[in-house]
Amino acid sequence: MSTYRYLWLLLVAMLIPGMAWGAENTVHWMTPHYTFNRTTVIAGARYFADHCMACHSVSSLRYEYLRADLGMTKKEVEKDIMLPNGAAWKGEIVSPMPPDMAAKWLGKPPPNLSHMDRYLGSKFIYTYLLSFYWDPARPSGWNNYVFPMVAMPNVLAPWGGTVGPKGQVIFPGKLSPAEYHKNVADVVAFLRYASDPSYFTRMAIGPYVIGIMVLFTILAYFLKTAYWIDLKKKRSNAHTTG
Repeated sequence: MSTYRYLWLLLVAMLIPGMAWGAENTVHWMTPHYTFNRTTVIAGARYFADHCMACHSVSSLRYEYLRADLGMTKKEVEKDIMLPNGAAWKGEIVSPMPPDMAAKWLGKPPPNLSHMDRYLGSKFIYTYLLSFYWDPARPSGWNNYVFPMVAMPNVLAPWGGTVGPKGQVIFPGKLSPAEYHKNVADVVAFLRYASDPSYFTRMAIGPYVIGIMVLFTILAYFLKTAYWIDLKKKRSNAHTTG
């Protein structure tokens, strides 16, 4: 690595913590409160399919995973999750919106959300979804405190309501704040699962793996004990005959 490149990387490494510190002091990060279990993730998957999947993909997941990991039946997945776009049961969960049309309509293609939770974290996603405000100057009519000048419109406004730049309520939503925040938290839980779909499988087989390791440790201890007893006997016999 050249000296100039090393100095540039060092400068970036020094600036990033300062940038993060500044962001934390201008944005009030909110923590989603939910229990990370199959019920919550399934609720989030249904809400995501109804309101988000027309634009956003989670292509690291396949529809069949929802049955294998979450326990949903194939009929439930086909009815509640799969969009009527010819999606295959073993296919990836992909938005039906063509990327070129998305770029034309929204300015840029919506991001794939497969690993968004790992990349940005649950707090960021939750706060972002709750931070839209009405801004007539924007092409979509929406802006966001967390992501200024964002291209995405607030598709959840009918349920959460419309607020102005100072937080004033312009139009109330169909849901109460508690109900709306729960739905958003469920979506965050689903995106957390999408970022780590092996979680429930690991939790299911984890106790068995730990049990096998404990059993192996016990057997190894008894084997070691028997080995040293036998070794001591041989040494004792050798001293006696000598």
